Formats: sequence, C-alpha cells, structure tokens
Amino acid sequence: MIIIENVAVATVDAAGTEFTDGHVVISEDGRISAVGAGRYGDIYDKSEKSRQDALRVVDGTGCLVTPGLVNSHHHLYQWATRGLALDDTLFGWLTTLYPIWGRLDADVVGAAAGAGLGWLALSGCTTSMDHHYVFPREGGDVLEAEILAARRIGLRFHPTRGSMDLSQKDGGLPPDNVVEETDEALAATEAAIDRWHDPSPDSMLQIAVAPCSPFSVTTRLMEEAAVLARRKGVRLHTHLAETDDEEAFCQDRFGCTPTEYAERVGWLGDDVWLAHGVHFDDSAIKKLGATGTGIAHCPSSNARLGAGSARVRELLDHRVPVGLGVDGAASQESSRLSDELKQALYTARQRGGPKSMTARETLRMGTMGGAQCLGRQNDIGSIEVGKLADLVLWRLDGLGHEGIDDKVAALVFGPPAPVELALVGGRPVVERGELVNVDEEILTREARRAHRKLLPS
Repeated sequence: MIIIENVAVATVDAAGTEFTDGHVVISEDGRISAVGAGRYGDIYDKSEKSRQDALRVVDGTGCLVTPGLVNSHHHLYQWATRGLALDDTLFGWLTTLYPIWGRLDADVVGAAAGAGLGWLALSGCTTSMDHHYVFPREGGDVLEAEILAARRIGLRFHPTRGSMDLSQKDGGLPPDNVVEETDEALAATEAAIDRWHDPSPDSMLQIAVAPCSPFSVTTRLMEEAAVLARRKGVRLHTHLAETDDEEAFCQDRFGCTPTEYAERVGWLGDDVWLAHGVHFDDSAIKKLGATGTGIAHCPSSNARLGAGSARVRELLDHRVPVGLGVDGAASQESSRLSDELKQALYTARQRGGPKSMTARETLRMGTMGGAQCLGRQNDIGSIEVGKLADLVLWRLDGLGHEGIDDKVAALVFGPPAPVELALVGGRPVVERGELVNVDEEILTREARRAHRKLLPS
C-alpha cells in the first residue's frame, strides 16, 4: 500500500476533478483505492492505522500528481540514428535513413529501445507504444529485443508489429532490402500476437498490427492486416496524412485522399489509431469522428520535418480521440513526452489563437487521449478508484515554477518539471529524477555503441 498526500491532484476524470491539497491511495494489487481532498488519515481513519500499516507514505508537498503520460506514437529504433538529415522533408529524410536502418539488428534495437524508454520514463511517461516496421533478414528478433528493453525499464508497453512490402522497384519509397514479402509479413505479425499479446486488464504488454504507411505498403497488406487484427482482437495503427507528398502519392496511385484510401481498405474504426493526421480536410475529420478513429498527434516531429500542424481543435470538437506522441527519435531528437504538452498547446494556438487550446486539454491528450488510442481507457489515463496506479508526481516548487499558482498551468506552461516519482501499477520506475530499475549511464553506453555500430566513424 502506498499513500501520497499533501499533494495537488489532477485526476483527468470525465468531470476534470482536481484537488489543491489531496491524496491518492494505492492498494497492494497496484490499483487506486482512494483519491480525494485532504490527508488520507484525517478523512478515512482517525486512528491513522492505515497510514501506520502502509508500505509507504509519500509527502507530496510542492508537487502535482497526474496520471502517467501515454506515448501514442514512437519508433524506438531511431534512437541509434539521431541528428541526421536535419534539414530534409519526410521523404528526403526517409531516403537518407532507410539504407542505414537496413543494417539494424536485435542488439542495436534493444539498446536504442532501452535508451528511448528510459528517457521517456524520466519525462513522466508510464505507457508507451512503439511502431517498428524494419525487419532486416539477418537482424535477429528485433521485436523481442525491444520488449525485453521495456521490461527492463518497467514501463507498460504496446509495441506494434509493423511491416513494409512496397519497395522502390514497385513504386514505393523504401529500398528493396528493408521490405518483406506480403505473406511473410502477415505470418510474422500473427506469430507476434500469439507469442506476446496479453489482453488482460492489468496487461503490461499488448501487440497491435501496424503496416507502415500508404507509400510503403501494398493495398493487399493493408486490407489483410485489418482482417487479421480484427480476427485476433487487437488494434490497428499506421501513418496517415502526414505530409503533402503523401497526399500527392495517394492521389496519383489510388485516385483519392489518404483518408478515403484508409476507408476503402477498412482502416477507419474505433479499433484504429493513426499517426500524425496533419493534412485532414473537413470531410476527413467528420469521418474520423463518426467512426471513433484515433489520432496520435506528434507536434514536435511535425515541426522538425516541416510537415505542418494538425487541426487538433477541430479533431477534438468532432470527438476524435487524440493522444500525444514523441514520434521517432531521429525526427524529434528531444523525445521528452512531457514537452509535447506545451508543444501541442503552442501549435494549436498558432493555428487558432490563445483560446483554441487550454493546458488541461493538452494534459488530457497526454493521458486519457493516449489511453483511448491504445484501447486502455478503462485501465489507465485518469486517477480513479479501481484503475491501475500509473501515476506521476511532478515537483513544482522550485525556482522555475515559483509564482505559477495553478499547478496544471505550471506543468504545461512552465519549464520541464522534475519527476519526483513515477509509478507503473504502483511500482516505482523513477524516483527523484533517476531511473529505479536500470542505471542511466549503462543505457547511455549501450546507446553509444549502437549508434557507432550503425554509423562507424
């Protein structure tokens, strides 16, 4: 049992309940057993027996507790290739990096995933997906490598088994050596689900099906992947409407917009979430809202690649589930999920003015919105009795946040807030700004070796 008290609480429940001085209680099974105003002992047990019997009492003075952040789009392997193609658009960036990624192996992917997930944890992320779609034939089991890395860090993990089967010789973007045969990709995806997917409510590991993008995947793979996912009861993920180049590609190859193509191949629905969604027109946004299709909004990556800014206000107004993602570390070198709260806020306000987005809306995207994208809204994403205790305690009483009395505003508008404590199912993964389960310096050395293996000097 863990009691966190003397703390500001932003529950991110449906009513937006907050307490300026409250408590959260975590039971031995890693779930939230109480949340409310005041000290737990004063309100629930005058004898304070519960406090005395507690495994741990955390004094949250000067802190804000929120649900743990949920990263809804990432490419962890890219940590090994950061800082390249810095001034290219998406297609140029991919053309530069695909030949390097063709040399990936399980050792490199495991090191990159460990670094990326450790860094995410330090920025308040407690659940992350990963979209991995590069499977070199001599690379070993790269999916297993990143799953083991997530276990090492202690994060809840939703890796997707991606795929590409449309190479340059067939009119796609990736070179021949990084694509798979269609049947091979489908078989490997089903095998990954059978081996790894845990559908239970307290699952630490769930698999989704994720062909890469319209410009790297055949129509057959898109269609059959959707059938496979629904037969196996797992979710679907892909990139869509990220750039003008993709729009032109879909018009030229399929005679329609990316969203119309997604609808044609069975890729709209409440079991689907799409990465980026920068270039949606009004019709597309209405379809997304009507079908419950989610969007992983990656504002920093979109800006880094000059892809544009997503119409998030309109998406939310049409009740589209919108989560936040850092995207791949090679297109967003900072890779701090907490930074995306502010970036999403600023991007929306650049489009629509200061009333177009609030701090609490971006916090909701970073927590409950991401949980909805991953299909975990009943388990995580808010601080409510019965939900999993995936929580972050942010320290907001230092010089950088002094004078911002609204704690949620301090978290979103202020400088990066130190993570005092991050819990996944009630288990600490970060304490006082340091990883609990692995030495950060070890992750750094492993990531350095992986980078040099792919890019020898």
